[in-house]
Amino acid sequence: MSIGFESSALGRFKVLDLSRVRAGPVCVRQLADFGADVLKIENPVYENLAGPRDGSDFQNLHRNKRSLTLNLKSPEGVKIFYELVKTADVVVENYRPDVKFRLGIDYETLKAINPRIILVSISGFGEDGPYASRPGLDQIAQGLSGLMSVTGKAGEGPMRAGAAIADVTAGLLGGLGVLTALLEREVSGQGQWVQSNLLSAGLTLLDFQAARYTIANDVPKQMGNDHPSYMPTSAYPTKDGFINIAVTGSSGWENFCRVTGRDDLWQDMQYKTPKGRSDNRQSLNQALSKMTLEKTTADWMEILLGGHIACGPIYQMDEVFADPQVKHLQSTVAVTHPELGELNLLNQGVKLTRTPAKIVASSPLQGQHTNQVLEEMGYTEEQIKDLRTKAVI
Repeated sequence: MSIGFESSALGRFKVLDLSRVRAGPVCVRQLADFGADVLKIENPVYENLAGPRDGSDFQNLHRNKRSLTLNLKSPEGVKIFYELVKTADVVVENYRPDVKFRLGIDYETLKAINPRIILVSISGFGEDGPYASRPGLDQIAQGLSGLMSVTGKAGEGPMRAGAAIADVTAGLLGGLGVLTALLEREVSGQGQWVQSNLLSAGLTLLDFQAARYTIANDVPKQMGNDHPSYMPTSAYPTKDGFINIAVTGSSGWENFCRVTGRDDLWQDMQYKTPKGRSDNRQSLNQALSKMTLEKTTADWMEILLGGHIACGPIYQMDEVFADPQVKHLQSTVAVTHPELGELNLLNQGVKLTRTPAKIVASSPLQGQHTNQVLEEMGYTEEQIKDLRTKAVI
């Protein structure tokens, strides 16, 4: 049994969610939003690992789930979990690598119960290796992966990205791994162990910056808002804020100079080639910043878009959700929480035309569905009462 009125895309799959904090819940959210029956298995005593349960972070991460409280440190709790594994498709956890073995929920143990099970483990640095036992947090991974070394202004020291990008990417990679394993299972009939980690997620995000080193031994540096190669591509001040402008190629540069009335820049030999504009970015940015300060962001948007030049405003968060395109994309969705009332949650970022994601329920109350799930498993009212007395649930 699932929440109901969900997307049909993953409606035939059952997911046991042992994840906490962010990376694991991001993975599970992808599955829940597309209709998987997700059982969020929680300790009977709430663990405040990701802020208060009624906080925005928790509400954003744990929608579309049912909640079952279960003490996995008790033999009876593990027994119930194993019963759930028999009919489950996926288990997601992001404990430290050794914890799953101590709890008896490692892949080989689960595979012996259900050979079709897919275990997803999301860690800080991988399931083995010299750093496997270290505590893994987003900012630590951003530093170790090199992300912080290419973020921020030159000469001002490393800077973390303004969002938990290693966490979120590790979760999305884990979700991609789940879907790949489910597809492969249709051929082999076998499950497998899916692994992602924050360190690899950071390297994945670096992409062309990392490839500059692996292929050409070029160590990328901090460039602030400038693009490493294609200039002028940066953020520029305006009369009332800032604007992003992106100009690429010789024809793009010529068009930009024409639209802005800067024939002097077009004629300047130091800016004639892409390399020249990149090498002389400091003087070019100074000239352009002086120019962009003369008009408002809206004025520049009209001029530049009229010339088919890529540009965009740089918003504060309240401006983001007031933007007409953001609204058109239905980037938020309203749900009703039993205690908090109506909440606006972030919508799914990927759209399917025939089986779209549906957010139909807020995060569950702790243990809200414990009785329901146990009754589905065949437990009697008396047995459930006994499990509560023993603090198993």
